[in-house]
Amino acid sequence: MRNGKQMFGTNGVRGVIGETMTPALVLKIGAALGSMRRGTIAVGRDTRTSGEALTHALKAGLLMTGCDVVDMGVLPTPALQYIIKTNRFAGGAMITASHNPPEYNGVKIIEADGTEMSDEEIIRLEGRFFAEEFDVVDWDGVGSESAAPDRFEDYIEAVVKYFPEGIGKGMTVVVDPGSGPAALTTPIILSRMGCRVHTINGRLDGTFPGRMPEPTPEGLQPLSEMVLATGADFGVAHDGDADRAVFVDTKGRYIEENYEFGLVEDYVCGRNGGGLVVTPVATSRLIRDIAEKHGCTVDYTPVGSIYVARRMIELIGEGKKVSFGGEGNGGLIYPDHQFCRDGGMTAAMMVAVLASHKGRKLSEIVDELPAYHLVKEKYHTADPAALVRAVEEAFGGETIEKIDGIKIVRENAWALVRASGTEPMIRIMIEAKDPAVADAMYREIMMVATDGTSGA
Repeated sequence: MRNGKQMFGTNGVRGVIGETMTPALVLKIGAALGSMRRGTIAVGRDTRTSGEALTHALKAGLLMTGCDVVDMGVLPTPALQYIIKTNRFAGGAMITASHNPPEYNGVKIIEADGTEMSDEEIIRLEGRFFAEEFDVVDWDGVGSESAAPDRFEDYIEAVVKYFPEGIGKGMTVVVDPGSGPAALTTPIILSRMGCRVHTINGRLDGTFPGRMPEPTPEGLQPLSEMVLATGADFGVAHDGDADRAVFVDTKGRYIEENYEFGLVEDYVCGRNGGGLVVTPVATSRLIRDIAEKHGCTVDYTPVGSIYVARRMIELIGEGKKVSFGGEGNGGLIYPDHQFCRDGGMTAAMMVAVLASHKGRKLSEIVDELPAYHLVKEKYHTADPAALVRAVEEAFGGETIEKIDGIKIVRENAWALVRASGTEPMIRIMIEAKDPAVADAMYREIMMVATDGTSGA
């Protein structure tokens, strides 16, 4: 695994229920967390059918180490993170597998400030897990449990109050929570902002009958159809735990997530007057274009929202102005709200974006953004790290960045080659305004991958 972690990935630990993900495993994670963060711990879950079983296991592990537990029930991950941050919990854990199919579930660990646990602390937690080094208390020290299933109202209220009252008046929006926890929050948020809201896949259901938790263009065809049928200003959909949001425009077209990032960035940076935009090296050059338009500078991180969030906190701690951040996958971070991806806030922010354009259609605004062509491919290899080194050597005469993997930067294109943290393969991303330029650069890299021929 990357960064020394053995079990946890970039966003928690996940697996198929009954195979790699079991209540026994989650109990041990709870015991490890409770041993490290003694105090009151908040827990929540998404709508997956296995969620209750894993939540009970997690709570058992926490209680046996003397932690008190507050069970928040079903709610979006960013709602749990907001509650933890604003209520001085010692930490928290979310039972979710995010965008994975329904047979998966997992655990995401949250710190007292609402951010996901850092790599260094996860490695410590894994050390306790594998050594079974748990601080189990005596009978008179066992923690107590309480339930607070309606606390997500705190999160709803915070998002709504972020914007001027009635900013969505006159807008029609279609929301597709995908049968996940956003069904409890996003329609209410948008309604309170003044929008007329239609909802599909709005019933909590861990079998995800309408579509899979990952909001793909194909899976969102019913959303697009409803946007067209209702004459809505836009449609918004969430992944399985609602830390991301994706959109379809007035014409029912799926907005590629880098363009979504750009739309919101343009609005936020236009009001903040300069500062830093923090994003991973895999994000489109469009984000740099828009940052420069507003006098902002882009600060690049490794791939993963936790690295973006912690870099934002670090920069602010240094006295620097951070305006915005996020990933090119619909996971956007608002530093004056909280330091995590927040799909509900992003849904609300799109209302503000449209309101600022005074009646213009979202499809028109999207079409005015600079167009980029993106190539995403995977290449399986027995030794991914060696292949990344070969690419670095082959393109050694060019501008190379090594923030995460190898990024080859040209004036008219860039390519990112990274070893997967979980599988024997490399991930290749290439972007250029001209599709032919991107395709040619991909062929150069593949020459190195297949026979060692230099592409430089």
